[in-house]
Amino acid sequence: MSERPTATFRKMISEPGCVIQPSIFSPLCARIAESAGLEAIGLGGYAMGAHTAISEPLMSLEEIAQIVRGVRQVSSLPIMVDGGAGFGDPMHVMRTVRVLEQAGASSIHLEDQYFPKRARYHMGVEEVVPMEEMVQKIHAATEARNDGDFVIVARTDAMRTHGYAEGVKRCNAYVEAGADMIMIFPDSDADTENARRDIPGAPLIYVNSTGNKFNRGVYSRQQLDDWGYKILYDAISTVNVVARALFAYYGHLSRTGEHGLDNAEMVEIRANVERTIGLDALYKLEQATLGEIKMFK
Repeated sequence: MSERPTATFRKMISEPGCVIQPSIFSPLCARIAESAGLEAIGLGGYAMGAHTAISEPLMSLEEIAQIVRGVRQVSSLPIMVDGGAGFGDPMHVMRTVRVLEQAGASSIHLEDQYFPKRARYHMGVEEVVPMEEMVQKIHAATEARNDGDFVIVARTDAMRTHGYAEGVKRCNAYVEAGADMIMIFPDSDADTENARRDIPGAPLIYVNSTGNKFNRGVYSRQQLDDWGYKILYDAISTVNVVARALFAYYGHLSRTGEHGLDNAEMVEIRANVERTIGLDALYKLEQATLGEIKMFK
């Protein structure tokens, strides 16, 4: 019997080394990540909001849970899911944890922002609730989980709004309240490097936001490993890479009426996609149950 993804993730964060965890948005992304050798994946709010074209602030708990279920059906990788501010007060946080755990999440990260989430967050206008309110939510989250290996991640946005010292204070309070991991957004190289020293009680997650508007540092796994981080969370890159490819392709198609693609390369890519989604196994099953496959020229 294979190990539960929650147990895998719990073990992963207790071992040496920094794990790369990309934020994805679909089952195909999950399969490709797994085939590439990545050990864990995330479902971030920005990525899911962009994928659905709803935007993160307008997504419901059930819409997120549906995406989690779809990914879990095709991948055994640990999944960390963005639970936002928990969809309300502590009692709402409890339901959020239970719904996402049942959907197949291995971990949830909860933030000390307001609910409902405000769209201006994406402009860089970050607003945080009082620390005591977030502490209550963490207590509720730890009480709600059914699987003791399900990881509760507390995220603070206070380093940007109130400064590094306030962010550190909150992180240590969240650890004391029962958070298993801490997700932070330091504003400088020095703060990023010092965070492990100042927040010693739980493993740290650094969010690499490629394409961020605020000049936050984007670091390599080796740098973050040297500074004591457990996870490099690649939050935006998957959306950006896919969007870049589609903007370029659709733009070329619209302008020229031609696809401009190398057919031999596309044959290879299609074969990789079909292999990744498991068509080879289906071919073998059909051959075993329906007889020899006859190809038409």
